[in-house]
Amino acid sequence: MIQPHGGKLVNSIVSSEEREELLKRAKELKKIRLPLYKIRELENIATGLFSPLEGFMDHDDYLGVIRDMRLKSGIVWTIPIILPVEKDIMNDIGIGEEVALVDLNGEVYGELRVTDKFSRDMELEAREVFRTTDERHPGVRKIYSEEKQAVGGVIRLLKRLNYGVFERYRFDPQETRKMFEERGWKTIVAFQTRNPVHRSHEYLQKTALEMVDGLFLNPLVGETKKDDIPANVRMKTYEVLLENYYPKDRVVLGVFPANMFYAGPREAIFHAICRKNFGCTHFIVGRDHAGVGHYYGTYDAQKIFDQFEPEEIGIVPLKFENAFYCRKCGSMATSKTCPHDAEFHVYLSGTKVREMLSEGKLPPREFMRPEVSEILLEYYTERKDASE
Repeated sequence: MIQPHGGKLVNSIVSSEEREELLKRAKELKKIRLPLYKIRELENIATGLFSPLEGFMDHDDYLGVIRDMRLKSGIVWTIPIILPVEKDIMNDIGIGEEVALVDLNGEVYGELRVTDKFSRDMELEAREVFRTTDERHPGVRKIYSEEKQAVGGVIRLLKRLNYGVFERYRFDPQETRKMFEERGWKTIVAFQTRNPVHRSHEYLQKTALEMVDGLFLNPLVGETKKDDIPANVRMKTYEVLLENYYPKDRVVLGVFPANMFYAGPREAIFHAICRKNFGCTHFIVGRDHAGVGHYYGTYDAQKIFDQFEPEEIGIVPLKFENAFYCRKCGSMATSKTCPHDAEFHVYLSGTKVREMLSEGKLPPREFMRPEVSEILLEYYTERKDASE
């Protein structure tokens, strides 16, 4: 089994024996309130999904990640995982102090031992992580909406989030590793998505499946843009697709409980590292992985892997072109395999698909499986009826 990033799978979930005592003690501690997206990060640190992180970053790790895409230990890491706090709260907390991490209703989820307090350079953070300071970029907008101050420290998780209808698809890295091992899989390819899977995605996944033992379809169910299709609708599309078009003994469907940053190239590395922690050996990287708008070059999410030695990342990136259905070939293809002009290619933008569904039209079956289209059409129809 592939080693976790940094060589050790972090586990900061307290045992059931400790939990009650620590929950009682947490009531007497000073408290930091976390929005839901930060509680997700707290949990992902604790489960080892964000290994080797053992807590929210201190100033040295924060600057190292922003400037050099490395933690102070030298390990590759590309996205800052930090805990912003209000100025008066930061001033009230001392280095070495233990504080309770609670949700906006005061429910305790974890503890943090403070090791650092610092101010963020918001402009530098935006420019380096997202390659822009344009506030129309959702990641930049998110940064500027947060507090400038942050605290770093080691965490312990006292309470798990409930993922509702996704619970049966939520697996910690130690669980996925066990599942892969029990199936006898030595090579596993992961596929990241925040959108319904269409025929081009299916083509990439099945092409990869020709080379490895198993596929880990790992849709993101954390925070996304408001115009992205809701996670519960997307999960229905994955279920119907796997039921009808994939070999059941070669695919595992499990949710990726992380938030979208829309950081393009840097997020491609981050997503690969997380799937390495799940136990995957290969990771599919599209041309515009985790991109948004026109902020990143067409192949930047693939080129960034070349900035590191292969062993520094550890998981093998599979770099694919955009796929399409070619009416002249009579099959799925990419520009690497199809010689025909674009007039024969069936490829639709996300905007065009949304337009068609909003108008009650199904996308062509060469682009999307009919079963998937029907689920999406039902969602758009219900949303339209609710708004009228």
